[in-house]
Amino acid sequence: MRTSWWEGEKVFQVGYDFGYVPDSFIRYLSATAFFERLNDRDKAMIGTRLSLCFAIFWMSVFASFPRLHAQSPKEITNSIGMKLSLIPKGTFTMGSPIEEEGRLSDEGQHQVTISKEYYLGKMEVTQGQYEKVMGNNPSHFQGKNIKGDSSNHPVGSVLWDDAVGFCKRLSELPEEKNAGRVYRLPTEAEWEYACRAGSKTAHCGGETSQSLRDYAWIQHNSDFHTHSVGEKKPNKWGLYDMHGNVGEWCLDWYGKYPTGAVTDPVCLKKHVARVCRGDCWFGGAGLCRSACRFAFDQPERNFSVGFRVALNSSGMP
Repeated sequence: MRTSWWEGEKVFQVGYDFGYVPDSFIRYLSATAFFERLNDRDKAMIGTRLSLCFAIFWMSVFASFPRLHAQSPKEITNSIGMKLSLIPKGTFTMGSPIEEEGRLSDEGQHQVTISKEYYLGKMEVTQGQYEKVMGNNPSHFQGKNIKGDSSNHPVGSVLWDDAVGFCKRLSELPEEKNAGRVYRLPTEAEWEYACRAGSKTAHCGGETSQSLRDYAWIQHNSDFHTHSVGEKKPNKWGLYDMHGNVGEWCLDWYGKYPTGAVTDPVCLKKHVARVCRGDCWFGGAGLCRSACRFAFDQPERNFSVGFRVALNSSGMP
């Protein structure tokens, strides 16, 4: 015969009194026996309430964790095969110290904070990518002007308006639109921040022209033409050709630097020229420095100028 819950408790109470049965087991047995005496309706009601309590508990636990599911991936590849690296937010010193060799007067040092992470193309936009989106290739170094296939060379002879137009058309491609990606040019501050990748030297790899040759196609090693992107070493954030190969348009108008600390600066006030950075295949080490700035008239078409794209990380899956 089955022992009732009350009789069972009395039996084990004897054991408890002599120290053989733990108090927690007595409570477990009593609760289990009590639950068995309930009818199906009462059991269902208690079960529902317990389930609700557990659900609320776990919701509060997960809500207290960092939103790992919302973190942006470190690298993305878009619908035309373009790879972009996630650039972390941070603070750096923009410009160059007075003693830096090749320094120019418009490179006054000031503290800049990049308050949000963003994506930047790992490589310069290639001739193949540009033609796929825009339907034409304005580059000088193609066909008879270069040996072999030039589709992986950076696009050149690009106006600032062309670069902005490319970003707009790329953003309108179905897959990019569905992913919520809106491309743009990097600001000048974003460009230098990404180029330095935490470095404080003249170039991302050091101070000398010899060290620069490991990272860039410049006048000393380029044979005076562009080269396929990604053939040199990347900087510490995985970006290629930030120095040399082709110069790169930035979003800003060219203007005087601020003297104090700033956050997310961008010069949108119209001036006579746009900012270009990184110099190109015929530039020397001094002009390919991380801090070196160029001011090009917007209508000017220069076969040594290209660009890379940027993308805000907000809204990314």
